[in-house]
Amino acid sequence: METYQSVEKLVDKILPDIVSIRHTIHQNPELALQEYDTAALIRKTLDSAGIRPLEPFLETDVVAILEGKEAGANVTLRADIDALPLQEKTGLPYQSKRDGLMHACGHDGHTATLIGSALVLSKLKDQFRGSVRFVFQPGEEVVAAGKDLVGKGALRDPEPDAVFALHAWSGIPEGSISSKPGVLLAAADFFKITVQGKGAHGSAPEASVDPILIAARIVEALQTIASRRVSALDSAVVSVCRICGGTNSNIIPSSVELEGTTRYLDPETGKKIPEYMEQIVKGVCDSMGASYEFSYTSTYIPTINNHDIVALGKRVTEDLLGASSWIELSSPSMAGEDFAYYIRDYPGAMFRLGMGKESATVHNPYFDFNDNALKNGILFLVSAALETLSLYKNNKTD
Repeated sequence: METYQSVEKLVDKILPDIVSIRHTIHQNPELALQEYDTAALIRKTLDSAGIRPLEPFLETDVVAILEGKEAGANVTLRADIDALPLQEKTGLPYQSKRDGLMHACGHDGHTATLIGSALVLSKLKDQFRGSVRFVFQPGEEVVAAGKDLVGKGALRDPEPDAVFALHAWSGIPEGSISSKPGVLLAAADFFKITVQGKGAHGSAPEASVDPILIAARIVEALQTIASRRVSALDSAVVSVCRICGGTNSNIIPSSVELEGTTRYLDPETGKKIPEYMEQIVKGVCDSMGASYEFSYTSTYIPTINNHDIVALGKRVTEDLLGASSWIELSSPSMAGEDFAYYIRDYPGAMFRLGMGKESATVHNPYFDFNDNALKNGILFLVSAALETLSLYKNNKTD
């Protein structure tokens, strides 16, 4: 088995190219399930290293399997490849070339890190037994395409013995690795409410059933779900993130749309939230003479890390980068991730890769993945894969 030092030499050799690939992806962001250019770049790069991708499962995904010297266990490494509908304001030389689109969640860095890991592991395929699957997943944002990708069999033949993913994270030291066993990320659902009132001239509100006023009362009342309907010992978030209504400053509109998200850690709590929401919406609308439409979609399940995989990741990090590079998380985040579907039926874990304490947060027009963290990200994924395959070398047979 290659030592960590020899792996580091391989990483150092390709690192300038990986940074260049990351910048190219950053300049050309694509929304969920539209990642044609990104997928083409990934396929071309893997092909050049002798790694042949499978036929797509969802059109813009790239899945490839690297076979080792003998049959054995499988490790699956996953990165997401889509961008966000956000106007970039970083002013970087490689800033997004596409108006209104931006890699604001670090997926360009995730993709580059996994490409680098694939290139390094391709040089080591005669050194390990088993296989490594590389999954470049489209549509992580909002549509949770990971659920569909897994459902279409992307993790079958062979099924994984361990699944790893890294996610860029601001506010922790550059290049550090962090995680925790158990629940890491929340479930994330989405809702849409349409309030149907009666329009009127702005000078005669008495002639209206004002949907803006009704919407305002709904927004305020929805906050009582977390503060008064859910136990203080539990966690729940209800956020209205979009309100749309009206066309002019002196016209009371006839309808208003509200959209948002809910988050929770306990699935039993999640089952109650849409019921509570509709009770509130109906009550407010009925009391003010309006009607409504309410839709609610459960999209992301909680991300629950396997204890043994987190322990392995911690051990690899401390051996590879030093004890100070590992940060044990004490509590979960209310963000959501469709990586949860990869590790619902298979042992796996998501780890955070530090972007630096001063880094802008993700989903922010000033966020940029820290190139200085790429090396540690590649080292971690490669070494975690090799360590896992080494552990299984005696109990996986042909």
